[in-house]
Amino acid sequence: MKNSILDTENDVADRIAQRTLAKREAGYASEVRRLLDAALEVMRQNGMAARPRVADIVAAAGLSNDAFYRHFPSKDALVAALLEDGAQRLARYVAHQMSKEPDPKTPEGQVRRWVEGVLSQTREEIAATTLAVLWNGGSIGETVASGRHSATAPLATLLRDPFARLGSPSPDLDASLAAHAVVGKISDYLWQRTTPTPADLDQITAFCLRAATSAPPSPAPPSPTPPSPTPPSPTSGYHTLPAPQPHQPRPLPASPQAALPAATSMPLGCGSFE
Repeated sequence: MKNSILDTENDVADRIAQRTLAKREAGYASEVRRLLDAALEVMRQNGMAARPRVADIVAAAGLSNDAFYRHFPSKDALVAALLEDGAQRLARYVAHQMSKEPDPKTPEGQVRRWVEGVLSQTREEIAATTLAVLWNGGSIGETVASGRHSATAPLATLLRDPFARLGSPSPDLDASLAAHAVVGKISDYLWQRTTPTPADLDQITAFCLRAATSAPPSPAPPSPTPPSPTPPSPTSGYHTLPAPQPHQPRPLPASPQAALPAATSMPLGCGSFE
């Protein structure tokens, strides 16, 4: 027989515990956001002159070392989280830009807006911050590299539907390849301190469209089958061989001079023997 009083007490205890955990969770989420924003600001200020220290980050966030290590086992773990956070922010921005396409049924226009949105990271007002984050990301150790979130994954997801409507036979793979190529090109622009020209945007868009619309190569034709050997004669079971001919000795020349070639047959450039 169940005790309704105990059940009621347990319900109250669970409800209060959940409420306490919810408050703590909200507080922890706020701490993580403050740490990520502080790390981004410190990296922007330092550029590539120096990597931020944990002390710099917690000071900018107005938190303690205990708060930092409550959420991140190391500074590399925070940098990895910052890269993932930046990739998600960029994906949300690009998705918003793609939604502005006047005709959503036009995949070509959405691909163009995708290219423009991704390459917006090279604009002068944000290029220095993006480059600083990538530079700090290069210091991430092997301990967290295996779990590092790929910046191309959320961006490739946005290309999957337009590529499928363009007729790509493998939209997931083609979108992933295009995303890797364009994100890699961002690094080129950032390190060279340049921005894509309108002609560059046209060419990169055309590249992505070709990735979605190019037909797969035709399979190579099969190698020709070599002819089978001639079967033996059905009557005798042996091939007929020509009869041997008797040896005929070659006559000797009448004189040693008769065996020499004519003087006129000597090739040009060779001297004559006196």
